[in-house]
Amino acid sequence: MPRQPSHNRPRRSRPPHFTPVQLRARCDGWTPDVQCAFLAALYLTGSVSAAAHRVGRSRATAYALRKRPGAESFAAAWDHVLAGPAEPGCPPQRRRKVADWRKLTLKDVIWRHRIGLWRPIIYRGKMRGIARKPDNSALLRIISRLDGKVERSREGAP
Repeated sequence: MPRQPSHNRPRRSRPPHFTPVQLRARCDGWTPDVQCAFLAALYLTGSVSAAAHRVGRSRATAYALRKRPGAESFAAAWDHVLAGPAEPGCPPQRRRKVADWRKLTLKDVIWRHRIGLWRPIIYRGKMRGIARKPDNSALLRIISRLDGKVERSREGAP
């Protein structure tokens, strides 16, 4: 017998892994922990205003953070949470846009590798923790850029 879906669960998709937006450190700012907690609250409430209020930030600053350069991964996770499951018979959702690595400086790519990918862990309607995993694609980009520099320096040497 197939299991019936529970009607008391939110029908939104769980937050995926994302790269937090790089900001300067402030005690009242959008730290990676606050960004992760915001996505968890957005998943649980379905409201940007309520989610921002839960993490002690305003709705306006949440939208400002979403529009910042380098916030593509955060914005994609936000959209993923609010999109919900696809209707039966609909074409599969488009893949999220991948950052154009050619437009990132080496400093930004190193930061993405150092900070990694984050995802809130939600259990029984509360955020219980943060799952972090290394951003291997950023590491491979660093290696390829450094290999290119080594090759160019060898070609220029006699």
